Amino acid sequence: MHAHDGELSAAVARAQEGDEAAFAVAYRLVQPGLLGYLRGLVGDDAEDVASDAWLEIARDLGRFKGDGAGFRGWTATIARHRALDHLRRQKVRPRASALESDVLDLPGPNSTHDQALESISTESALELIGGLPRDQAEAVLLRVVVGLDGPAAARVLGKRPGAVRTAAYRGLKRLAQQLGGAGVTDDGPRTLGESK
Repeated sequence: MHAHDGELSAAVARAQEGDEAAFAVAYRLVQPGLLGYLRGLVGDDAEDVASDAWLEIARDLGRFKGDGAGFRGWTATIARHRALDHLRRQKVRPRASALESDVLDLPGPNSTHDQALESISTESALELIGGLPRDQAEAVLLRVVVGLDGPAAARVLGKRPGAVRTAAYRGLKRLAQQLGGAGVTDDGPRTLGESK
């Protein structure tokens, strides 16, 4: 559960009734995490891709059904589709690299994910996440930066929750090993790494 999901649920409900100020609140709550995720996928083009995504989000808002956490997942799915379209047009492979410093300072849910990242200095975090296999990098970005839970991240990626949980766990474990074991231990996040 993300810290602001209650506030986000209320803002989305009002925005769906045509309240523009409420839409601005929803944007403010979601955009930092969304931009961080997009930076991991498309680097410096993240702002442009985010703009395209928000046009689509605004257009289709009436069709969205769900709460704040659901909205976070829905917007991440739209942003991911826009990012993949963008990359197809560019004919380059997605890269999980250019995470920027402000993203890692976002308040996130208190979890293993935070602990794994909290001891990483910004620069090394960028390099380390950039060095993960893409499925692991995306899983970590969605869980830590966007703040989605496992099932929501799985829906965004079109994968089974177990596969995403495993990818996030492996990614975080790899980060922790590179940091000398800070934050993620073998006896810690069993629920994260269980198979199924």
